[in-house]
Amino acid sequence: MVAIKKIIERSDTKSGKIFDLFIQTIIVISLVSFSIETIPDISDATKNILKNIEVITISLFTLEYLSRILVAKRKKQFIFSFFGIIDFLAIAPFYLSTGLDLRSLRIFRLLRLAHIVKFARYSKAVRRFHRAFIIAKEELILFFFSALMIIYLAGAGIYFFENPVQPEAFSSIFSSLWWAVATLTTVGYGDIYPITAGGKLFTFFILMIGLGVISMPAGIMASALSKAREMD
Repeated sequence: MVAIKKIIERSDTKSGKIFDLFIQTIIVISLVSFSIETIPDISDATKNILKNIEVITISLFTLEYLSRILVAKRKKQFIFSFFGIIDFLAIAPFYLSTGLDLRSLRIFRLLRLAHIVKFARYSKAVRRFHRAFIIAKEELILFFFSALMIIYLAGAGIYFFENPVQPEAFSSIFSSLWWAVATLTTVGYGDIYPITAGGKLFTFFILMIGLGVISMPAGIMASALSKAREMD
């Protein structure tokens, strides 16, 4: 049991490093296999191969998950930890046949690679970002609520201009909020757009505001990062 615990939980040994590398490789194979499954019109032979790969990877992930619980000093703490929940969600739908495919969540397991989480505690860059968020916390909160108000006003405004002529596209303020988000973020998907003169003029002003909405948090964080760097 002690030997298994060292292999699973410690990466400063040769066997531990091999185990970690093996699991990370299986994760990558699983993600690639899952992505290939989404390709339309793949052959039945390919589907069978992918199905077999999934059965094998699920079996290995299940064995690893149960082993981690077995060797964990605080089993309940591991089960409800971030990685414990991710590990469970990645395998549970396979056994429960819920129809909900959460295999893409396995990407988070790659965080174990190189112990990014541990390095983050001591990384100067991460500490600066953390300090910058603390410095700019009040400004970011104020910006967030201001952005929500602007989005609502934009949705209500475009509804007023466009609903009479486009009742399907702008059927309510709630449906107009999608246009407001896409416009304020300057993405502009083009799925719904104004056709009235008033709506187009209103959109022009919203686009101008959107440029400021996008750049403002970047400026706030840049200033906060500069102050955080001076504090090192």
